[in-house]
Amino acid sequence: MANKGILTRQNITKKSLQVFSVKGYFNTSINDILAETDLTKGGLYGHFASKEDIWYAVYDEAVKTWRSVTFRNIRNITNPLERIEVTIENHLRNYLGADIFDGGCFFVNMLVEISGQSEKMSKQILRGFVQFSRLLHAWLEEADEKGLLKQGLNYREISNFIVISLNGAATLYSASKDPSIWKQTINQLRFYINQLKRR
Repeated sequence: MANKGILTRQNITKKSLQVFSVKGYFNTSINDILAETDLTKGGLYGHFASKEDIWYAVYDEAVKTWRSVTFRNIRNITNPLERIEVTIENHLRNYLGADIFDGGCFFVNMLVEISGQSEKMSKQILRGFVQFSRLLHAWLEEADEKGLLKQGLNYREISNFIVISLNGAATLYSASKDPSIWKQTINQLRFYINQLKRR
C-alpha cells in the first residue's frame, strides 16, 4: 500500500509539473490537475494539502530533472573550464533546446509569473540560481588554481553573467521556439570563456 501511495504522489508531481509549465501556477486549477491525474479531490488531498504544496514537490522534481540533464557526463572532466562549457551546452542544447518541459524553462517561467505574488516561492527559485552561480564560481576558482585563467578576473561577476545569459536565452527561446537562440548563446559563451583563458 505504501508503494502505491509513493507512485501516486510521483504521478501527481510529474503530471502537475507539465501543467504548471504550460499554464503557469496561477492559471492552473486543482481541476486541471485532477483531469491530468484521474484522481478525485479526496485522492489528491490525501497526498498534498494544497496547490502550493504540490508546487514545492514539482519544484524539487524539476530540479532533479534539470540536474540530470545539465550535469550529464561532467564528473570525469578534470579541466574546470571544459566542465563549465559542457554544463552550458547541456543546459542549452539538452535541457532548453530539447523542450524537457512543455512550456520551456520551468524555473524562468515560474520566477517571472510568481515574482510579486509569492515571496517565499520566488526565493526558492532564486536560491537555485544563486547555487548554480556559486558552483560556476567554485569551478572558476579551481581553474585559477590550475593556472588556466588571466589575472585580475572577477569570478563572481563572470559566474553571474553566465547564469544571466542562460536565463535570457531561456526567456527568448520559450517565447519564440527559435533554436538559433540557444545555439548562438552556446557559441557566444564559449567565445567568452575562451577570452578568460591565460595565453
